[in-house]
Amino acid sequence: MTLDKARQLLAVHADFGGYYNAHGARLILAEVSREHGQAAVDGLIRELELERIFGFKPGTEFA
Repeated sequence: MTLDKARQLLAVHADFGGYYNAHGARLILAEVSREHGQAAVDGLIRELELERIFGFKPGTEFA
């Protein structure tokens, strides 16, 4: 998955919020981590404010 595609999908999940969308976001971040590394995950968390929306903190490993 490209970072742009991940960004688009995460933005949709963030717009809806909630438990189920947080789970979907975790799955996307796990794939981003496997393909692009932890730095890319941390960047997406900061960029899309996922800490505020879902409570994801930079440095968290999604596996």
